[in-house]
Formats: sequence, C-alpha cells, structure tokens
Amino acid sequence: MESAMLITLDNLTTTEFNELCTKAKDWLAMHGALMKSKKDPMQICYAPFLLLPSFFPRKEFEKGQQTQILLNELIHKVAHDYKFLRNTLKNIIEADDFTAKLFDIYQTVYLEGFAQSISLGLVRSDYMLNTDDVNKLKQIEINMISTSFGGLAPITSAYQRFILSELGYREAISSIPLNEAANGFCKGLVEAWKLYNNKKAMILVVVEDIVYNIFDQRALEFRIQKTNPEIVISRRTMTELIKQASLGPQKQLLVNNSEVAVVYYRSGYQLEAYPTEKEWKVRLLIERSKAIKCPSIHYHLAGTKKVQQQLAVPGVLENYFTDSNELARIRELFVDIYSLDLDEMGDIAVEKALKDPNKYVLKPQREGGGYNIYGQEIKAKLEAMKNSIDRTAWILMERIHPPIQKNYLIRHDDECLELQELVSELGIYGVIMGNQNEIIMNTQCGHILRTKPSSVNEGGIIVGAGALDCPYLID
Repeated sequence: MESAMLITLDNLTTTEFNELCTKAKDWLAMHGALMKSKKDPMQICYAPFLLLPSFFPRKEFEKGQQTQILLNELIHKVAHDYKFLRNTLKNIIEADDFTAKLFDIYQTVYLEGFAQSISLGLVRSDYMLNTDDVNKLKQIEINMISTSFGGLAPITSAYQRFILSELGYREAISSIPLNEAANGFCKGLVEAWKLYNNKKAMILVVVEDIVYNIFDQRALEFRIQKTNPEIVISRRTMTELIKQASLGPQKQLLVNNSEVAVVYYRSGYQLEAYPTEKEWKVRLLIERSKAIKCPSIHYHLAGTKKVQQQLAVPGVLENYFTDSNELARIRELFVDIYSLDLDEMGDIAVEKALKDPNKYVLKPQREGGGYNIYGQEIKAKLEAMKNSIDRTAWILMERIHPPIQKNYLIRHDDECLELQELVSELGIYGVIMGNQNEIIMNTQCGHILRTKPSSVNEGGIIVGAGALDCPYLID
C-alpha cells in the first residue's frame, strides 16, 4: 500500500491551511468530539483527531465487518463453556490476582446458579494491517468491557465527509463508510432493558471516579434518552455502590431502592477500580442479581488475552464451529500467539522471544492499554521471570507491522502542525446478547480507526498518543 496521501493539501497557502485546521476543530467541538483534559479534568477540549482520513483497503475492511458476527458468536459460546474457561485460566489465576478475583466471582455465581441467564456484550475487535503478510487484516485483541469510542466514532466519520467536501473532494465522500456504532450500541442496551420487562427499572452505568472520556459515554446515554424518554439512566462509581446497592427479595439489583434492569460497565476492567475488598463485594453483588450485565462476568472473562491465545491453538476453534468456511474466516485473522506457562511449550516460546525479541509483543493480562512490552525490554522482562509463576500471567504475540502513512495529527495543545508518519488500528464494533441456549441479538454495527505516530508503541487516545481517525476505503 502506498504511503502518499490520496487527498492533497499542497494547493493551500499557510493561511488557508491554518483556517482549515481551525474550522476542523470548531466542527468537531460543535458536534461533541470532546474529552476532559488529562492535565485538568475541569477543562474540556476536543479529542485528538486526524485532519484527513487514512486510507484502508476495502477488501480487508469488509473482511473485518463480515467476520464480526462470527467473532461475537465465538465469544458468546466460549463465555458459556465453564470447563474451557476454568482450564484456560487456571494457571493465570495463580499469577494474576485481578483475574483470580474475577474468576472467583464467576465460579461463585456459576455454582449458585445465575439469577439472570441473559448477557449483553458491546464488543470491539481490534486489528492492524500486516505488511509482513501483504497487508492482510490481523487481530490484536477483542474488547468485552467498557468498549470505548462507540459514541464518538460516528462523529469522526461525519467530520471526514465534511472536510473532504470543504476541500472540494466531494466525489471522494463515498469512500468514507457509514458508521452506526452509536446506534448499534444504544439498540443493544435498549433491547436488554426491554427484555428485563420492567419499565420502571433503570440502566445503571458503572463509571470511574474521574471520567476523561465522558462525552463518548454521554453520546450513548443522551441518544437513548432522546429516543426512549421513559428510560432512566443513572451513573455510579463502584465505591458509591458500596453504600447504595443491595439485592431485593427476588434478587433485584436496587440502587437507593430503585430497581436496575441493565448494568453497563464503563469501569471495572482494571485493578484500580477495586481499591478495597468492598468494591469486589459490590461486583459480586451485581453478578448475583437478576439485572442484565454488560458484560456479565463470563463475557468479561471470555475477552481475556489468555482466552485469545488459547483460541489460536490448532483444533480449539473446532469445539465451537463445524463449518470449514467459518473456521477459515476466523483463523485467517489470527497471528501466532504463544502461552508462557511453565511447561515445555512455554519454555520454547520464551527462548523464541529471547532470541529475537523484535518479532514479538509481550502482553500481560491487563486491560486499558499501556502495559505491553516491546523490543529489548522483552528480554529483560522474561529473564527476570523466566522460571517464575509470574510469567504465566503473560502471553507472547507475533508483532504486527502496519503500513505507514503521512497525515496531520491534531491535539488541542498543538501549536505547530507538521506531516507525521503514522500507523492505524481498526476496531470493528459488534453487539451480542443471549443465554446458554439462545442468541437473541448478534450484529456488526460500526467501526473506529485509531491512529498514532509510527514511533510510538502504545497509542491510546485517552493517554494522549493516539487520535480519532476514519478509514478512506481504496480498492
């Protein structure tokens, strides 16, 4: 794939370019592509963004879209396979306290019997194009809890149509794919609320103490309340729920005596969300309730990196799909992922990484970004835990080398804009809902492109390295 931009700004004067950037910032701010500043949570700024869309091969983009429903189904089946989850996570539980506590909650409610059989998942499967494999789409991970930017991604797509029109490239607008991520996520939450069958019950959003990505969350909340005014949505932190949450006589989840139909987690995916044992008790109380959880504890565990690694083992997918075409479509997206268990295969994986660390990424069982290890740092980390149980809390993944493009990455505090070399990560959104015996909803509903400087390993938007982007599809 070429590195030159399809859309050029060479014909603009410096003044015209600066005016374009100002107009772009104003458009995004007016349409809600906003965040709270990491430096000062009281300050609101526009989310970092790419001035122009990044091109992306249409065939690979559509492959991600078309496979999402299969991935939704796969994760649903895995989540309801107690034996698989137990056997897959048994080693990591010994080394990772966070996963151990999640699994303990899961085992408790599994043995008691689930008060609510239905689970809701707002899913995002993340990919990069791999230049080592003729720019084929390859999966990085799947996100099952607090899946972000479903609210802002459609705004970014609309912005790129606007900017192309401003530049006179109106015929190119058709190359910006439609993006229904917010509508899809809202529909999933509303359908779960309807299935609960109590119009007086609310949707509870579990949030962090400080929410920097507040406008992404509010975009979904306000959309639901605009189209369904009867739905009450309430936000609470895990710590607030210590005093406010309780179970009713039929295992209703009550918050200040108001019944909850759906619990939507926008927190709870990191150890920091549980500063004391009391927060863990709240998570258990919620899982014991008959509220529909997004995600349920077993959906949450099905999205762990260790599960992803195990699903890449030859022969495992066949436990969930029998159609050879479906198996091939899923497996085509996988890269090589290795267990670091304390066994012969784990030892072989360690030796591979020590011999050529630049070929791999070392990933811990942590969510939220910023924890992966690259390059020579892999050697130091593996040598430090080479024969320790600690290494079982990590997986080793083949490193993907995405194509480099040039574009303008704009942050609210940038004073001087220059063309940068950038790489992108595609997220495909999906919604899955069902129980052990039935899938009630299974859709693909949108996408997000997140782009970062090619020199940066970790590219999270919230932490400040990455930016909102949009694919410009090319054949």
